[in-house]
Amino acid sequence: MSPTKVRTLAIMAVLAAAFGWAAVQLVAGQSGRVIPVPWLSAVTMWLLAIALGIWALLARPRLRRTKGARPMAPLVAARTAALAMAASRTGALVGGFYAGTAIGAFPLRISEAGMETLLRAGAASAGSLALVVVALWLERLCRLPQDDDEDSGGSGSGKGSRALRPGPSAVARQQNEPRFGRR
Repeated sequence: MSPTKVRTLAIMAVLAAAFGWAAVQLVAGQSGRVIPVPWLSAVTMWLLAIALGIWALLARPRLRRTKGARPMAPLVAARTAALAMAASRTGALVGGFYAGTAIGAFPLRISEAGMETLLRAGAASAGSLALVVVALWLERLCRLPQDDDEDSGGSGSGKGSRALRPGPSAVARQQNEPRFGRR
């Protein structure tokens, strides 16, 4: 897996914002109404950001292998990284849509419905931004450490290399496997 690029998230958010703005313009032009945005959308995005933040805080010592913390299983770490990647993309799309909705509702803020849509869409967009920030932080926590040993002489070593080193259990398995055809 390659790390999430902020540029990709920004492009996704801009495209979703254009869609949200167009939806508001279309509905307002056809019916003279503002798209209603429920408070539940904002609450949901903030709860997701908080839940992912709690998971990141609980997983951080395990991923960093701090003293006294049980290391996280590699499969759980990979699933956590996948969750973080999915959350960042979801947050970018939802946040972009609601930002576009808020931008589209801005000229309609003089009415009560327009102001409610503007506030609710802004809150949902802010919650989505919080989700993206937390997801990017969690994804960064899940990255493998870089190989800083320049004197090892092995292939792929050197500054900036991301060579993977097998963990203790993989080394033990390799030592215990029978070697057929080798002397």
